[in-house]
Amino acid sequence: MGTKTHRPAGKTAGTTQNEKAVVRELLERQERTYPAQAGIRLRNTPAPLYQTLVLATLLSAPIRADTAVAAARALFEAGLRDARSMADATWQQRVDALGEGGYRRYDERTATILGKAAELLLERYDGDLRRLREEPDPKQALLDIPGIGPTGADIFLRDVQGIWPEFVPYIDRKALDGARRLGLPDSPDELGGFVPGRDMPRLADALVHAALDKPLAEEVLTAAGANRSPGGGSH
Repeated sequence: MGTKTHRPAGKTAGTTQNEKAVVRELLERQERTYPAQAGIRLRNTPAPLYQTLVLATLLSAPIRADTAVAAARALFEAGLRDARSMADATWQQRVDALGEGGYRRYDERTATILGKAAELLLERYDGDLRRLREEPDPKQALLDIPGIGPTGADIFLRDVQGIWPEFVPYIDRKALDGARRLGLPDSPDELGGFVPGRDMPRLADALVHAALDKPLAEEVLTAAGANRSPGGGSH
């Protein structure tokens, strides 16, 4: 989770006013996490945790984030909200729901993967990812799930850290890319100091958004510079 802190030459340790302004502007543009955008009311209960895992599976493919979110919503609206309903659905039902959400390039392969993953979760954890949390190494356990590679595991853990506080701060590589683009520290521990633990998923997702959307990052930097207090630091 952690990486070595790097700051540009001449930049002193400690949070600057400008960094605070950047984070504030960024969060104003990322009002909701990716799970919230997919209609997931994330709580430490089986169905929302499973839905977050499904979303992580979809987001980890090389496809636009908004398409993955729309596909997740379509799956849930089709009634596939927990491991049992996903496993019991036919392959065609899963394909149709993914297609409804615009996830057509990977719909057939993903429909198969979601079915296999649901079956494994039912067999190993009775469909309850809270049991995975009890594993000696939950991240490694996630990698055993079909469709979840290192990227998918990172996505899942950065979004559940608000309810699984032992993972705070969870800032994955893509989020760190966003932090660097915004001139913020590239240390998870330092980034974790900007917001309370319960808000870390929103900050992490916002940093990912900045990594994926250069115009957004530029907009945030411009706004933060305009709102900077006279005594604030500079990039």
